[in-house]
Amino acid sequence: MELGLSIYTKVSSRPCTTRRVYQVLYVLYRLPVPKLEDTIRRYLAAQRPLLNDEQYSNTEKVAHDFQSGVGKQLHEELVALDKNNKHTSYISAPWFDMYLSARESVVLNFNPFMSFNPDPKPEYNDQLVRATNMVCSAVRFMKTLRAGLLEPEVFHLNPAKSDTDSFKKLIRWVPPSISWFGAYMVNAYPLDMSQYFRLFNSTRIPKYKRDELLTDNKGHHLLVIKRGNLYVFDALDRDGNLIKPAEVQAHLKYILSDPTKTPSFPLGVLTSENRDTWAGLRQKLLDAGNGEALHLVDSALFCLCLDEEVMRDHIHISHNMLHGDGCNRWYDKSFSIILAKDGQAAINFEHSWGDGVAVLRFQNEVFKDTTEKPLVGPGSQPAAVDSSSAVRRLEFKLTDELKAGITKAKENFQAAVSKLTIDAMEFKKGGKEQLKKKKLSPDAISQLAFQMGFLRQYGQTVATYESCSTAAFKHGRTETIRPATIHTKRCAKAFVEQPGQHTVEQLQGLLTECSKYHGQLTKEAAMGQGFDRHLFAMRYLANSKGMALHSLYQDPAYTAINHNILSTSTLTSPAVSLGGFAPVVPDGFGVGYGVHDEWIGCNVSSYPARNVHEFLKCVHKSLEDIFTVLDGKPIN
Repeated sequence: MELGLSIYTKVSSRPCTTRRVYQVLYVLYRLPVPKLEDTIRRYLAAQRPLLNDEQYSNTEKVAHDFQSGVGKQLHEELVALDKNNKHTSYISAPWFDMYLSARESVVLNFNPFMSFNPDPKPEYNDQLVRATNMVCSAVRFMKTLRAGLLEPEVFHLNPAKSDTDSFKKLIRWVPPSISWFGAYMVNAYPLDMSQYFRLFNSTRIPKYKRDELLTDNKGHHLLVIKRGNLYVFDALDRDGNLIKPAEVQAHLKYILSDPTKTPSFPLGVLTSENRDTWAGLRQKLLDAGNGEALHLVDSALFCLCLDEEVMRDHIHISHNMLHGDGCNRWYDKSFSIILAKDGQAAINFEHSWGDGVAVLRFQNEVFKDTTEKPLVGPGSQPAAVDSSSAVRRLEFKLTDELKAGITKAKENFQAAVSKLTIDAMEFKKGGKEQLKKKKLSPDAISQLAFQMGFLRQYGQTVATYESCSTAAFKHGRTETIRPATIHTKRCAKAFVEQPGQHTVEQLQGLLTECSKYHGQLTKEAAMGQGFDRHLFAMRYLANSKGMALHSLYQDPAYTAINHNILSTSTLTSPAVSLGGFAPVVPDGFGVGYGVHDEWIGCNVSSYPARNVHEFLKCVHKSLEDIFTVLDGKPIN
């Protein structure tokens, strides 16, 4: 899953609407194209723990043949293309194309969710109150962004030095061409923000073979869905300013009290369909005279989904926010804020336009703004306005063919989501603080626990994917960290299969090796020095030229390493309770996790081919063993 959050979560979360703004312009470096020899070396290192000697020997041979032959040619052409397109990165266009050309449903396959923590003041978790505050804060964020006043996104390794007013005062006088170096000197890394303009008034339009992204900044209206009915009302006035919060509250109250039942043929479920199927049905909607209504959906500021269910627990939240019932959603919008009856809230976002870094920044800002400076409260009275004329419930003309398409989409949706199982685990015996004291990377230890857990459950080491942002570069997207290494394989075997054959000191040494190597992989990925995107871009280039694919790309080992059975992504934020996504392959796990000061949490999904409950037990046992060893005690 491409959340792209693995290292860039230490961003300033103070709300843009209340801070003093210092206009700083950073000129970002361009994403480097790695050296071909480095890519092949890293690729082979990642393949080593997944293959036996005979398989590895064959993969090594085809990789070196690629390096000295057609790979050299493709690499040189890629570098030349990159030099001729200095306005962007070498991965940007192929990555957009990969997402937009995918024909699978965006539900489960691409759209992730991130749930908000509850408001610390319980009375502000009322559905109407929280929805009103979130809409207002979201619009305030948008206004700040479009006015060019949103503080640049910066990854702070040492916030005490760089995330300060004094540093920002100083850096704004530095010429943009060297401001990056000024930030770098205090361990601060400005991040690319080119994706942000797609946050608002944006949607993914289904088209045959390849979708399109639409952004229409003229829209002043909000899209609200309740009981599968679609409503719009202007959240901005004629001058583009936020209407009074009491008016937002009045309009949302009107929608919540509307007795209209769920339509027999809810249109939103079509956005969960196969993209070619949806493209054909959308054309039929247009042919039937629904163009104006569809444009209102597409150009809305964003989507607010008001659900009628009360959330029972974290598992219920995960299912509801990841996929819901299929009817009360419009999955193609750039993002949707979902609010359950009890005020539990989350963001579900379409992934082609951008990555988790941009959405997390928005979520942090909205949470901070709504909890610290809410514009309405439990005692607030909605404005005395005529919401019946301000709010419009969209009507659609449906032919028998469209009704049949909606019925089929419902069936396909239910068949897909019924196969998904989600479970969660909280390890309370240690977390970030204890690991840092032992000079171990919290992320490395979490990833090691997944390797140990899978080995304990299935007796294998398998392809593992960890998303890492490359937003430190102009138009960077993500790179892959490959957490399954020769070090994790050796360490996992020692802990799981041979605990009695190693002393506590030896096991501690193996943990240190894993941590150091994982740290190296993380730094390489963040600096655009992984191998996955480079190989992907060369393959994309070969396909665009109509070239026959080299045997490296047809090697079963290449297919296997890209069949990511363990797909992982991490985030920790004061705004976020949990995040999640579905497995990327039928026999995989989708692992969302967070490492907190005193505990480690996992939110994991699977299909019937895997047992997620057993996996989490194995991961928990692995963490217990690791922390036992760190305490200087032998494991059983």
